[in-house]
Amino acid sequence: MIRWVVVVGSMASLLAAVVVAVAPAEEGTTIRPVAECSELVGEFDLPGTRAHVTQAEPVPERNEPAHCAVLGYVEPEVRFQLKLPTTDYTGRYLQYGCGGLCGELVPPAFPDCGPEIGGLAVAATDGGHVGQGPMRSSDGRWAAANQAARDDFAFRAPHVVSMAAKRVIEDFYGEPPAFSYFAGCSNGGREGLLLAQRYPHDFDGIIAGSPANYQSPVMIYQAWLSRTNTDPNGRPVLTADQLPALHDAVMRHCDRIDGLVDGQIDDPRRCDYDPAPLLCPAGADQPTCLTPAQVDVVRRLYAGPTDAHGVRLYPAGQERGSELAWLGWLVPDESGNPTLSARLADNFLKQIGYPIGTPHSSLADIGFTVQEFIRLNAEGVRGSAMSLDLGEFRRAGGRLILWHGWGDQGIPPRGLLDYYERLARGDDDIRSWARVFMVPGMYHCGGGDKLTGVDPIRELLAWVEQGTAPDRILATGRDASGEVVRTRPVFPYPLTARYDGTGSIDDAANFEPAPPSGPTGDAVDWVGLYLHRKPGPVAP
Repeated sequence: MIRWVVVVGSMASLLAAVVVAVAPAEEGTTIRPVAECSELVGEFDLPGTRAHVTQAEPVPERNEPAHCAVLGYVEPEVRFQLKLPTTDYTGRYLQYGCGGLCGELVPPAFPDCGPEIGGLAVAATDGGHVGQGPMRSSDGRWAAANQAARDDFAFRAPHVVSMAAKRVIEDFYGEPPAFSYFAGCSNGGREGLLLAQRYPHDFDGIIAGSPANYQSPVMIYQAWLSRTNTDPNGRPVLTADQLPALHDAVMRHCDRIDGLVDGQIDDPRRCDYDPAPLLCPAGADQPTCLTPAQVDVVRRLYAGPTDAHGVRLYPAGQERGSELAWLGWLVPDESGNPTLSARLADNFLKQIGYPIGTPHSSLADIGFTVQEFIRLNAEGVRGSAMSLDLGEFRRAGGRLILWHGWGDQGIPPRGLLDYYERLARGDDDIRSWARVFMVPGMYHCGGGDKLTGVDPIRELLAWVEQGTAPDRILATGRDASGEVVRTRPVFPYPLTARYDGTGSIDDAANFEPAPPSGPTGDAVDWVGLYLHRKPGPVAP
């Protein structure tokens, strides 16, 4: 497969850009650098902006392949790190998204694609700002009065970093990447969908995991999670002690509904567990039971947020089976620190969510009303990635892998299914270019009671470069020491994995695809439907 790429250099050469055909190196061959690593330090003109490489140093092979380590920024201050393999590069580029509210430059990892693929150039960005404090990715102070930093975080940073990285790659290897890929989870998943919607020619293939593409609504959801589990005196209603008993009760009730007792619920929508049987005797408050107030909180968490009139403020709530993951996210842990939902919501509402110069809110003050939802999304639409118009990405040959853990405690998985069903309504052939994979029991972006991780990068490369659409991805479960203790195939939604009746239930080889038990009906009537419009044009 050959991709036509416009190679751009300085602003002057842009006027006389030429079109060249490039392809990844043939199997068993590599592309060698044509420049010294140190020669990359300098300035690079890009369409509408400029990139600066401030450091470029060779790194010998140790824990990762030998490479040229590049640090730089795109004006005004979108920092990036780029790693360029020096011995096994094969013409492919992979860019990672950043999580939470970004704000830190996490070194990009080289993916394990096997010797038949070889090395990929990899890059990451901090989203255009530097967070402060012990959890930099939940800090929002950088956005209080800086619209440029807000725009970088909302939509611009991943796009301009892709331009800068490809330009540096061209200078180092003598040609641009033959194929470009993007992978991210949570906010990084939002960035993946945003790139497909707003910058459809930046990447040939995109992996968007647990996407926070309903950006402001997701932050309202975080505030609602925290407030729902807080009593009038500011104390948590549900505590860490109750979570194991609640989770065990859910699993006893619902583990078998998929036909296999294996410690995971393949589709929580089929689970109707109600916490009433766990009600404590009058006056008791014990780890093995729930008080009336705790029963009410659990029911509300499962149901999801609504206003006083029953209007849905988000398409979903917490899934049954996710209870152990609530610790630290919406139920305080033993550290005594605020939960992650509280940190994210308070920073977003105080510093980021509303237009600069207008009244802001906070975790303590936000009202869960339609009026406040609309007010918050006046600024939030800049960062949301909810458009249903991905036609240009599809026509350009783009391929999209979406995945979500069914036990995700941070971003409800049914929100992704709501988006995907609406996307499919405008495209009868959506599975030819976009597929969803739902991982039973997995938490937010990884971790879980049984299955703990997925990485469909090989499947994406095969889909883009060979036209082999993924008919399954592999989910793995690891114990505390990192040993693989379970593998399970995850089939394209709405298919599920069914045990074939032979061999270990911890071996993926013993499962086959099965159709859903009935119609899925994933579209939800909620207040944010108007946000699915296509965003307006944006500058680089």
